[in-house]
Amino acid sequence: MTSLNPDSPALLVRRGRIAGPDGFSPVDLRLSEARIAAIAPAGTLAPEPGETVLEADDGIVLPAFVDLHTHLDKGHITPRQPNPDGSFMGALTAVSADRVANWTAADVEARMEFALRCAYAHGTAAIRTHLDSAPPQHGISWPVFARMRERWAGRIELQATALCGPDHLLDTALVEALAQTAKAHGGSLGGAISVFDNAGEAIANLIDAAGRHGLDLDLHIDESGDSASRSLSVLADRVIETGFSGRVLAGHCCSLAVLAGEDAKATIARVAEAGIAVVSLPMCNLYLQDRLPGRTPRWRGVTLLRELKAAGVAVSLASDNTRDPFYAYGDLDMLEVLRESVRIGHLDHPADRLADWFSAIAAVPARTGGFAYGGTLATSAPADLVVVRARTPGELFSRPQADRTVIRAGAVISARLPDYRDLDPILGVTS
Repeated sequence: MTSLNPDSPALLVRRGRIAGPDGFSPVDLRLSEARIAAIAPAGTLAPEPGETVLEADDGIVLPAFVDLHTHLDKGHITPRQPNPDGSFMGALTAVSADRVANWTAADVEARMEFALRCAYAHGTAAIRTHLDSAPPQHGISWPVFARMRERWAGRIELQATALCGPDHLLDTALVEALAQTAKAHGGSLGGAISVFDNAGEAIANLIDAAGRHGLDLDLHIDESGDSASRSLSVLADRVIETGFSGRVLAGHCCSLAVLAGEDAKATIARVAEAGIAVVSLPMCNLYLQDRLPGRTPRWRGVTLLRELKAAGVAVSLASDNTRDPFYAYGDLDMLEVLRESVRIGHLDHPADRLADWFSAIAAVPARTGGFAYGGTLATSAPADLVVVRARTPGELFSRPQADRTVIRAGAVISARLPDYRDLDPILGVTS
């Protein structure tokens, strides 16, 4: 696929195909000094003396990925603390028990490092993680995050959001402390609110603290199949009423999909008016939602992706949990996220609009999160790309693309996926 010259200052990617709103375009891309120096119709850029050439052979070329909603602090604990029944409450209980027993700085750091090695090898350039921040865990996980952000600078751009449960959000002193912690680390303020009688008060406390500290908001909202879960509507109302000027991101929004048609339409209109962005986590929601013992699930758990996007809402797709009680699988592979989202959300038709969804794992989350990395393929943009052998979406989504070529700062990286055995000492696994 490529003729590599490790001493070359430039790389020419020939005959690749890039996604756009109207499908895929065949192009050549010249990469120089860590930037995209030129994009031209396929076959028109000739190799320059000493230039490395990568023959894409009509394969799809994607910008490096942006994973807007993850939980790096929870990742990979399933081997030592599985979900007892696969339910949402089972996940809450299992994670709480594991956190109390095991989440030292060394434990959190080792699992974060492993997760980032996975994401980097798969081709991700930017990640936002939620951090469980109920005291005393905030004093452990945030300093670890700060070290990881420094260690991974130049490879993965990292952001973090303070996460607490709904009851904690009624404690204004605690919300203030979380806002100060997030502010000190350049993070954002969040929380999880679904079916909750005091949702309005909890959201008001978050908006007040975020406004005073100049923070963005990133919330888990309505992660439930209960039509009584209307926190997304409450959030939109509060944002509009207060004139909150920061970015607002709502994750999950599952119950929106079980509302009656007019209720859902009204909520979406209000979300669009408030300027709230939405990030959907289809794999985790498919795993947890509508799970009851001995019963086949009746719905997929995914929010109204098409309807939100049609209303002008910025919609992203993300990994969420990986190998923890909330989702027992996953590997922070955004190609897997896109592939499964297409299947779960029926995003493959109309076929001529499918390519437009590719931005939901790159440019849209980059813009939504305010990352320095833009997630685009354009002249002068960072030369951070992923090249696959697949030539069409049908080929792309039929295989995991394990032979992908990841390019960062204009050079092919040699990173490989870490072995799960690397975590054995942390997880207490013995052969």
